[in-house]
Amino acid sequence: MCFPLQMDQPVLLSLLLFFFMRSSPCDCHPHSAGSIRSTASARPVSSHTARKVSDTAAEVAGYADVAKQIIDLALFGAAQNRSYRRLADFTDTIGNRVSGSQNLEMAINYMYKALTLDGLVVHLEPVKIPHWVRGKESAEMIAPRAKSLAMLGLGSSVGTPPEGIEAEVLVVQSFEELKRRASEATGKIVVFNQPFVSYGETVAYRAYGASEAAKVGAVATLIRSVTPFSINSPHTGWQDYQDGVKRIPSACITMEDAELMWRMAERGQKIVVRLTMGAKTLPDADSFNTVAEIRGWQHPEQVVLLSGHLDSWDVGQGAMDDGGGAMISWEALSLIKDLGLRPRRTLRTVLWTAEEQGGVGAQQYYNLHKGNMSNFDLVMESDLGTFTPVALQFSGSDAARKVMAEVVKLLAPINTTKLETHGEGTDISPWMQAGVPGASLHVADSRYFWFHHSEGDTMTVQDPRDMNLCSALWAVVAYVVADLQDMLPR
Repeated sequence: MCFPLQMDQPVLLSLLLFFFMRSSPCDCHPHSAGSIRSTASARPVSSHTARKVSDTAAEVAGYADVAKQIIDLALFGAAQNRSYRRLADFTDTIGNRVSGSQNLEMAINYMYKALTLDGLVVHLEPVKIPHWVRGKESAEMIAPRAKSLAMLGLGSSVGTPPEGIEAEVLVVQSFEELKRRASEATGKIVVFNQPFVSYGETVAYRAYGASEAAKVGAVATLIRSVTPFSINSPHTGWQDYQDGVKRIPSACITMEDAELMWRMAERGQKIVVRLTMGAKTLPDADSFNTVAEIRGWQHPEQVVLLSGHLDSWDVGQGAMDDGGGAMISWEALSLIKDLGLRPRRTLRTVLWTAEEQGGVGAQQYYNLHKGNMSNFDLVMESDLGTFTPVALQFSGSDAARKVMAEVVKLLAPINTTKLETHGEGTDISPWMQAGVPGASLHVADSRYFWFHHSEGDTMTVQDPRDMNLCSALWAVVAYVVADLQDMLPR
């Protein structure tokens, strides 16, 4: 390792003291990793005052070599395609993992064992989570012609009577149209054929369609799946009943069938549908958030948190949503461990449970740990796919943003040096709202909602090289932030 040609005496003395301490048997520092440790990560703590922004920029730049080593290991070395293989084995073995299910508990046990075998410090934190069961379900158009309708009941929906519900259909394209035609809705099944604008805007129909239809006397709702593209594929998801409003059955149908019934209605044809749903909600289930760590050598109480959620919906394999995010959050720790690196602060991967039900496991984690908030340096979440990464999204103070802008420069070898505003993620949002810096992965996600919450969310969606790139980005950002001399400024 090299040092500047000129240094003042206090710095020289502190360096000599540092190397004397390294030669002692005390395990209060990283284990030596030979030539792969950067001079930045081995720099001793200075007794000088807080570092200036220019000093921090220089410090971050000193991690260029170690960042390149992480990237090379992920893309070209022994870890190449490892996150993809891990995800394939996990999803092929377990399948989908809805909250409260036996599959989810199998998934947690699987990951606990796998993380432990990887040499990480692992524990489980108990949580209570919703337990909704789909049951047998079907939808069929009776008139003006017989046709089976592909459908998926929505999470938290009530079921129909055992014999089902057979009723005439009212097709509308918006909440506003439903209000205008409220007098026509009594006793009918309301079909929402809302156009897809964006997920953030259009998901309101899935979330609130049942209650809005119930207010005007509807007996059930069928909602066009929230997706811009369909091959006769219904998409499920969580829906919320409003307090004081009758709860009626609610399901999503395909884009194709919603448009079909809209065209029929425009022609003035009478449409009749029979809907049968065995859905029910059971008492909350016992479950766990899964936690794995590389303990920091200097400030183990301070944490950089990486995360994805382990649960999924009960269709497909949950490979994209969010198996990929969970696996790169594990892979980041593996890459750092394999290189013999150990940062100043603790790197903690949390695999959340019951995210699909509104971040239930994450909220309980926050409630448990928020008293230690000042020690959370950065919270990170990947939950919009692990396609080709294009940027890091970040929420934090202007001073913290300047530091992160320097950190992403280290990602030049994979061409992802862009820092965008607004870190996002259901599971890390409580921390960001409380002022903790947060980051999320922005990927080329134009196809994400094609497969989201559908039978199409399988390993076929995933690409090994994309996952390598995401893993490398995740590991570099997490490691460097965790190893900087100072925490990110609030």
